[in-house]
Amino acid sequence: MGYKEVYSAWKADPEKFWMEAAEKIDWDRKPSRALFDENTPLYEWFSDGMANTCWNAVDRHVEAGRGDQIAIMHESPITHATKGITYKELQARVASLAGALKMRGVEKGDRVIIYMPMIPEALEAMLACARIGAIHSVVFGGFAANELAVRIDDCAPKAIIAASCGLEPGRVVHYKPLLDEAIEIADHKPEFCVIFQREQEVAKLIEGRDFSWHGFQYGVKPADCVPVEGNHPAYILYTSGTTGQPKGVVRHTGGHLVALQWSMKNIYNIEAGDRFWAASDVGWVVGHSYICYGPLIAGATTIVFEGKPIGTPHPGVFWRIIQNNRIKSFFTAPTALRAIKREDPSGEWIKRYVLHDLQALYLAGERADPDTVEWAQKHLKVPVVDHWWQTETGWAIAANPVGIEELPTKIGSPSVAMPGYDVQVLDEGGHPVPPGTLGAIAIKLPLPPGTLPTLWNAEARFKKSYLEHFPGYYETGDAGYIDEDGYLYIMARTDDVINVAGHRLSTGAMEEVLAGHADVAECAVIGVADDLKGQVPMGFLCLNAGCNRAPDEIVKECVQRVRDQIGPVAAFKLACVVDRLPKTRSGKILRGTMAKIADGESWKMPATIDDPAILDEITLALKGLGYPRG
Repeated sequence: MGYKEVYSAWKADPEKFWMEAAEKIDWDRKPSRALFDENTPLYEWFSDGMANTCWNAVDRHVEAGRGDQIAIMHESPITHATKGITYKELQARVASLAGALKMRGVEKGDRVIIYMPMIPEALEAMLACARIGAIHSVVFGGFAANELAVRIDDCAPKAIIAASCGLEPGRVVHYKPLLDEAIEIADHKPEFCVIFQREQEVAKLIEGRDFSWHGFQYGVKPADCVPVEGNHPAYILYTSGTTGQPKGVVRHTGGHLVALQWSMKNIYNIEAGDRFWAASDVGWVVGHSYICYGPLIAGATTIVFEGKPIGTPHPGVFWRIIQNNRIKSFFTAPTALRAIKREDPSGEWIKRYVLHDLQALYLAGERADPDTVEWAQKHLKVPVVDHWWQTETGWAIAANPVGIEELPTKIGSPSVAMPGYDVQVLDEGGHPVPPGTLGAIAIKLPLPPGTLPTLWNAEARFKKSYLEHFPGYYETGDAGYIDEDGYLYIMARTDDVINVAGHRLSTGAMEEVLAGHADVAECAVIGVADDLKGQVPMGFLCLNAGCNRAPDEIVKECVQRVRDQIGPVAAFKLACVVDRLPKTRSGKILRGTMAKIADGESWKMPATIDDPAILDEITLALKGLGYPRG
């Protein structure tokens, strides 16, 4: 069956489609049906089934005779360590940690915060929680104490599992002092903490509250898997909220298992025994779905990478790891690829490695600009699959389903909607618009399995944030259009669609044009306030390494490019060259913060910012352009 037949089969009978998909999961008690819709607009999947995530991700593969296969490969170019853990070893390690948590009173439904870097122990902590039905909440390692405290108060964990430190190129990030400060600030106090001591920094433990990772597990009886209901929360993952209060996205166990199992084969073409790498962090949704759970549920080998796309030690590190681990499908963020392309525009580093096993490259997290996609296609000589999803959905809304059928690629589009997602483009009144028309992207309810059923302790906020604007739909917050062939184009966040003298224009479309300039490695366009036109676009350009042309010349050419390709209606005249763009640690450009600085509005330092000093550089660049006005 091709993609169209599979999608049509879902649309014709969603219940049958998802019940068949659920057959690929080991259930302690099979669900009586797929969709539970008694409480619309809130929906649940497989609620009356009983299953255990850790069993499906670890134990069943050992039972199937594949215990000696590598489950997790740790690659740390920072510590120069390469270490493999088999499924059998992983089972023993996870059961031991789960047993120790259980002995200390952690039970089904209790919350555990995990605050760790990219080491296998982070995945072991997640799986140990899943093993006993505890609900984990992973907080990005090294997150500021205040942000960690907010999350401690929101989910009220019984325990916190952390590492003594994280490692960045050239520096040690001290986790333990941040953790101690967060607990000090928080109203809720965890009963105990488990600290994994890394050799780069041994942290001071607080008597009676803190336990060392190994000592905590000494002499403990390993725990068995505890079956939980299909609608039991597997985890809470916080995503930044616009009001400053983070939103706790909840993921239910049954739908999570079924959706990830389905996606591994059908989207990424990965089955038991294959090797898969998502170059992300366990603190983000990609790390949950496609470093930890997805590959392990499928019985594949997953890579845990502690490093950066460049500088650890060179822009060829990704290709070295793909070669050495014979990776079949690779997933990264466009921003990582742009960083590599900027350092290695001619792809010299790619030529040094043999990438025979690589079948496809997947991009998500930011819009994949055509220039970067073309660069990757040219040098890697494999399909480059841009796909689109969100923390809230947990897996791809739109993708090229390589495991079903490799569809023709349209550069600039994450291809087509996946089964379960009825994607529509709406105008402000909530009416579908014709093909090719820019509008708000929404998904007809119910959302498929694996997506968020609600927010943690915030049902009213869930409805207000996602369901109220377009009744009967989930509002994605993204703007774009669908073409005549059903291919989706994500052009910007809804907030990034700017209104220039009454014309609604996509900043993403302008970024595509700017990124096509031979000297531009990366760029961002924001809308700034203008007395005459309401808003006008402003561009920030980062140039390729080794470019020695005058910045003014490049800016002039870029302004002309936008005029030629989008038209005078864009009123694109303001642009400047900067060394780097402000980003979150997951690689998203902080366009909203840049726009607030330009407009002279009050703004708050984003908690997820990678390097706060960049905003000072942006402020200086804006002054050079005469902003903020007055």
